Amino acid sequence: MSAPPALAFSTDNCTIGRAMDVLGERWTFVVLREVFNGIRRFEDMRRHTGIPRQVLTNRLAVLVGQDVLRREAYREPGQRERHEYRLTEKGFALFPVMVAIAEWGDRYLADPEGPPIEFVHRDCDAPVEIHVRCARDHEVAEPRAILGRPGPGVRPAATA
Repeated sequence: MSAPPALAFSTDNCTIGRAMDVLGERWTFVVLREVFNGIRRFEDMRRHTGIPRQVLTNRLAVLVGQDVLRREAYREPGQRERHEYRLTEKGFALFPVMVAIAEWGDRYLADPEGPPIEFVHRDCDAPVEIHVRCARDHEVAEPRAILGRPGPGVRPAATA
């Protein structure tokens, strides 16, 4: 059996690896789910999700530091200044990923009654689905029809 061609290329600058450095921690998409659903305040997130305080603090710091979320100050009467967390453009760009994760979870992990949340188009109330399309607008329904190949930033693998 011959070696896969991908072994000839370095993974040092892999954008999937870099994305997972930001997004791959267990609680990241739970935090993003909360913000996408309008839960923007620390204590509300903590109570709603059960995320330990320090873990939530760390996740929010990473997401703010990576410009996925931004902090916005608010002050309740008689209280100290606190912050809400709002999506940036970079954060909103993750919504299709959130929908894709939900579709996968709905298909393989939902309770017998069905999924706990549905994503629908605000204008017509139809369910939202993720579709993969090529740049020539062909729908790619079968994952095996997609090929990974070296891109413009590819680097050769270090030789042993």
